Amino acid sequence: MQKTDAGEFDCIVVGAGTAGCVVTEQLSRDPARRILVLEAGGMDNWIWFHVPVGYLFAIGNPRSDWMFRTEAEPGLNGRSLAYPRGKVIGGSSAINAMISMRGQAADYDHWRSLGMTGWGWSDVLPLFRELEDHFLGESEFHGAGGGWRIESPRLSWAILDAVREAAGQMGIPPTPDFNVGDNEGAGYFHVNQKRGRRWSSARGFLKPALARRNVRLETQVLVERLEISGSRVTGVEYRKGSQTFVARARGTVVLCSGSIGSVQVLQRSGIGRADFLSGLGITPVLDAPGVGENLQDHLQQRAIFKVENVRTLNEMYHSLPGRGWMGLQYALARRGPLTMAPSQLGIFTRSSPEHDRPNIQFHVQPLSLDKFGDPLHRFPAITVSACNLRPTSRGSVRITEASVHAAPRIAPCYLSTDEDRKVAADAIRVTRRLMAQPALSRFRPVEYLPGPAVGDDDASLARAAGDIGTTIFHPVGTARMGRPTDPGAVVDERLRLIGLDGLRVVDASVMPTITSGNTNTPTALIGLKGAKMIAEDLR
Repeated sequence: MQKTDAGEFDCIVVGAGTAGCVVTEQLSRDPARRILVLEAGGMDNWIWFHVPVGYLFAIGNPRSDWMFRTEAEPGLNGRSLAYPRGKVIGGSSAINAMISMRGQAADYDHWRSLGMTGWGWSDVLPLFRELEDHFLGESEFHGAGGGWRIESPRLSWAILDAVREAAGQMGIPPTPDFNVGDNEGAGYFHVNQKRGRRWSSARGFLKPALARRNVRLETQVLVERLEISGSRVTGVEYRKGSQTFVARARGTVVLCSGSIGSVQVLQRSGIGRADFLSGLGITPVLDAPGVGENLQDHLQQRAIFKVENVRTLNEMYHSLPGRGWMGLQYALARRGPLTMAPSQLGIFTRSSPEHDRPNIQFHVQPLSLDKFGDPLHRFPAITVSACNLRPTSRGSVRITEASVHAAPRIAPCYLSTDEDRKVAADAIRVTRRLMAQPALSRFRPVEYLPGPAVGDDDASLARAAGDIGTTIFHPVGTARMGRPTDPGAVVDERLRLIGLDGLRVVDASVMPTITSGNTNTPTALIGLKGAKMIAEDLR
């Protein structure tokens, strides 16, 4: 097949998702540095990428979602889950929950204890502050003027206020800010929005970079493989329409395609476990057994409770006047339910006393539905989902053939360890205790899922967790950081591929362990820190 020369660049960024947009903006600040950005999705020129509630229409839509699915999961009683990933500039930040969450200081200090110099909490806090344009303004913990806009929610619900009060009655204190290093408490999530519109990494970082003359963006392209000469990655081969192009990198290729996409590119390029690649007819270039392994994700147990004497979104959704009022609120003031993140109230606590810091996170929603994509229930109800913040189950991502069009095999292996099954069971117990508190008695909550017929013993609750468990879309770890002597490590602490020069991996796949909360903001942090290290090394 004839290949067209796409030119030579200082840096080629593969993937314009959360990290890739940050990398591009940071690296393009030097006007002498030519940057090529390759994005498989399209531009964000659809209304539902910008109206916050648009995630309802974007997730599960092939225009905006890669439409991946997991394997049938034994821990989920044989169920396969949809596995949304953003297919547009901004990546998953264009379709996600918009929740701004750093995790816990101990997450980053743990990375540093693994030998990842420069990744402790004291190292990354200044970078979080540099990223932000926070509604609270400049402070010890927050920054102003950065590209990552963060605001408070633009509506409230009486039922959620009551759940927060119920958490207090259990001894979980209220908190105004989950992002100070210790996220224990109950409060409203801060969101990546600006005046009632979604704020993706494309809006905050890529579009300002595109105003510079040294950045070239190609959309609707599929990267087939990395170009490798000897012990160095020298460029990228990609397809756009019926044409194949080769772009050359003077400095470095930066792989920012995420915990699924980056694995696909590496494995198609012959970087991965050699015997596995040979079995697919791919010539191994670098035997890197950690590529595609160590997949970690947050699994939530979606408990639903019917309620009375209070307003929920369910009734508004099924009422024509209610829908009209929602539209009017948004059109006139950019307020109301159309500004809602999927979850509004968060609670971080312990599933049992032996944990030394919060290990479960609740996402509380004033709505309910059978599964994502289905209409809301016709009865008033709330969803109280608890997820294990630090799962011990480990899964994998593997290509199924060399073709760029083949969907990968995603096997998260949810609830595959005794510890994860115990945390899931305990989390359901905590949920039931929460909903039985006096603050909620006037709303007469009745358990709908997993249901009152499910007993309180470990076996019954673990099975129920398998029935109602679903991903909250936080895959990380499939090209993890580690020391060069670690056979499972894919990149070093400077995000350089171990074994070949000329390639960095800069996205959520490099996390050695998952952060204790939503992962989009930590991914933006990885983008900023990775770009700074690349800029240092290119001088």
